[in-house]
Amino acid sequence: MVASTSEQLTALAGTTVVVHPLVLLSVTDHHARTVSRTSSKRVVGVLLGQDNGKTVNVANSFGIPFEEDERDSKSWFLDHNYIEGMYDMFKKVNAKERMIGWYHTGPKLRASDQEINDLFKRYIAKPVMVIVDVRPQAVGIPTDAYFAVEEIKDDGTETRKTFLHVPSAIEAEEAEEIGVEHLLRDIKDSTTTTLSTRVSEQLASLQGLQSRLQDVHGYLLDVAAGTMPVNHQIIYHLQDALNLLPDLSDSVTTESFASSTNDQLLVVYLSSLLRSVIALHALVDNKATIGRAELEGGEDKGKDKKTANGDAKKSEDTKKDGEKAKDSSKKDADNGL
Repeated sequence: MVASTSEQLTALAGTTVVVHPLVLLSVTDHHARTVSRTSSKRVVGVLLGQDNGKTVNVANSFGIPFEEDERDSKSWFLDHNYIEGMYDMFKKVNAKERMIGWYHTGPKLRASDQEINDLFKRYIAKPVMVIVDVRPQAVGIPTDAYFAVEEIKDDGTETRKTFLHVPSAIEAEEAEEIGVEHLLRDIKDSTTTTLSTRVSEQLASLQGLQSRLQDVHGYLLDVAAGTMPVNHQIIYHLQDALNLLPDLSDSVTTESFASSTNDQLLVVYLSSLLRSVIALHALVDNKATIGRAELEGGEDKGKDKKTANGDAKKSEDTKKDGEKAKDSSKKDADNGL
């Protein structure tokens, strides 16, 4: 069923697609096994999970045979018999997981996506399409979710099929979190500290925010230049985001920001001061320990030297006594003769 009314479009725009880490790992493994590193081909697969209305839970997936001509977007092949066979086997393992859509590794929309989506409507009325970027160039969530809709133009001309972008998120259950933590433990550098990890994560978040702002800036420039039509839904969302920003012209707001920043910098200053004192204390303690060790070593050497001199003196006295005994015995022998 293709959404065509404003109520259906609003309902779809409020839908959130939740992708589990298992799906990301499966898609990445499917792409790595099928496509070489230097190729730009994409892979296609089926998404399994539950459609809960406002939330679409993507819990599992499997890849399917797919081929397409990169020079001709109309030439492509998808084995739907394989889809039916695999889906029957997955239902035997977990009956709660239903077919809810399909994925491909884009990384952007293709001309043949609408035709492939129409093919999946044989199995599900409202399939969700998720594009997974297996080679992300920017920091952020590597998934984009879409629903097929019919765009109604304001001038009353013929409607056309297009894709409606909906929010997507990455969430994990407890068992998946444990597995992801083990994977990250193998990937992360054990020499990095917690502070450096937090700073790197914040830096990655700021880079992701910068890329999103650049996309918004480019879109507004295209709209102002007339190269792209005005999408009122996007404008409404931008206005809502701008309304959430604080009013920095207000003196009370500025003072509260400055007070919060000063409190945080004070904590950083005290932490640095405490770390410096601890380092100096450790340095002095280490030097004192080395001095005591050297002093004890010198005393031991003096004792050893005195002991060696005493032993040498005793041996000389013993040698002299032996020589005297030999001389006396010789004289006794001569007198006897």
